[in-house]
Amino acid sequence: MINIQQISVGEFLAVNCYVVTDEKTGKTAVIDPGGYDNQLDSVLSSVGFENIEYILLTHGHFDHIGGVEKLLSKTNSNAKIAVYKSETALLNDPRRNLSIPFTGIQSAEQIKPDILLSDGDEITLGESKFTVMHTPGHTSGSVCYICGGDIFSGDTLFRRSAGRTDFPTGSLKELMASLRKIAALDGDYMIHPGHDQETTLEEERNGNPYLGGSGYGFV
Repeated sequence: MINIQQISVGEFLAVNCYVVTDEKTGKTAVIDPGGYDNQLDSVLSSVGFENIEYILLTHGHFDHIGGVEKLLSKTNSNAKIAVYKSETALLNDPRRNLSIPFTGIQSAEQIKPDILLSDGDEITLGESKFTVMHTPGHTSGSVCYICGGDIFSGDTLFRRSAGRTDFPTGSLKELMASLRKIAALDGDYMIHPGHDQETTLEEERNGNPYLGGSGYGFV
């Protein structure tokens, strides 16, 4: 079983950062630390920086990686950074990761991943396990992390919407295939997106136009 804490972070765009803790062992992963502020610091202090084993990135856009360097320093560089193998080109390129286009600032972050992920990889966190699902479309190396009945969908799937595809390495064709892949999963899941409200997979199957239902469109 896992405990999930959601914190909205980021100076320019509000991103849902997730602090996911294995309840048996206290081992923790932080998903998409797009910024680092006092609220996130307080949450991480309560779980213990020594318990943070992974920094899991759903993709390489600036608003999802902006707090990585600070978080890593707080763990004495012991946390392992994981990203999909084809996403590394975005991490330190301020134009491709949208740092310059959105903020006018060339990020000083120099992120060096420790783990390069492939589709179907598993990441063990205490007694819990994340499965990596490659879901290209928003970027070529976007992934979802599946843990039990929870999916951390980054900017691939939102409530009643889906990720943009007009940024570097984006593809509408690939995104639609990824959404079909998610929709085809057996059963229901809680969806924890990179922005906006949480939802369920069944709700999106029924109400999201990109999964066959009715809704509002891309964000």
